[in-house]
Amino acid sequence: MKKILLALLLLGSSLMAEFADCNLKNNDYQEICERVVKGGVSYEYANTFLLSYFKTKKFDEESWRLFQPREIQAHSQNEKRANNSLVKYVHLIVAHLREYKEVYDYAEATYGVNREIVASILMKETRLGKIEPKHDAFIVFNTLLTRVTDATPREKWLKNMSKANMVSIISYCYKKELLPEACNLKSSYAGAVGIPQFMPDNFNYAKGYKSEIGDLSDMSDAIVSASYFLSQRAQWSELLDWEKVGNMDVIEEEWYDYDFTHENASFVYAQSKKEDKTYNCYACGREDLNHTREHVQKIMRYNNSSNYAVGVMRLAYDAHQGLAKVAE
Repeated sequence: MKKILLALLLLGSSLMAEFADCNLKNNDYQEICERVVKGGVSYEYANTFLLSYFKTKKFDEESWRLFQPREIQAHSQNEKRANNSLVKYVHLIVAHLREYKEVYDYAEATYGVNREIVASILMKETRLGKIEPKHDAFIVFNTLLTRVTDATPREKWLKNMSKANMVSIISYCYKKELLPEACNLKSSYAGAVGIPQFMPDNFNYAKGYKSEIGDLSDMSDAIVSASYFLSQRAQWSELLDWEKVGNMDVIEEEWYDYDFTHENASFVYAQSKKEDKTYNCYACGREDLNHTREHVQKIMRYNNSSNYAVGVMRLAYDAHQGLAKVAE
């Protein structure tokens, strides 16, 4: 019944147009249409979505500015400052872990990912859901797709990334039976959605706590989804041993010093797997850091930044200690 209603509304919103094929003059939109239809989306929905003024004729200038290389570099340099500023919120992480203990019990038992790690990721991403996104994910990616060219490898990557995420958004909204104009997914300037800040092409990792489909704006579902993501993308299946991690307060400061004095520093990598690039590896060859390095590397599957992953480990380490004090 809902599918019939959606079809009728689509016909009305497209002036009774009937589509038996993808019919877009823009080659990129044509490709997106063909990909979503192949995935099960109707021609009517795909064409209507990609012809909608509200989805493809509106642009996000702030997002476009923040995607420029100089802004990306500045963001990377500010990561340490961001980590340091979040330490004062460890007590909120501890309170959050206690409030959602039942959900974390389930997530740990099901996926084997430490609760403190997941809670610290959610703190870094959206301050445990307190930061409300200001952008629309589809418009973010449509802006990129429209503005970039194939002039450089970076722009080619941005273009392909944008198309992949636009495909995921259209497919998601079709399954949710949302009209194109109602498919408004609040996101960061980079197009990341929900409390755990998933990119749309990672929506397949969204899991519900007590529902079939995960809602990334719901805290319980966000906890389960982030745990599932790490279990799948990082092959994280066993709880880390905090006794083997060492003092993350000290390790974090030593890493920052190393990163400042060494060009192309990485906490975990000596060599790039995808390109011919070498790094000055902080933890390589240090047996005392093996356990820490292993799990920092897993966190980097969530965000490929040494500073981000080390910051998560530091927050999680402090939260683990905070939980232990509460239990005494």
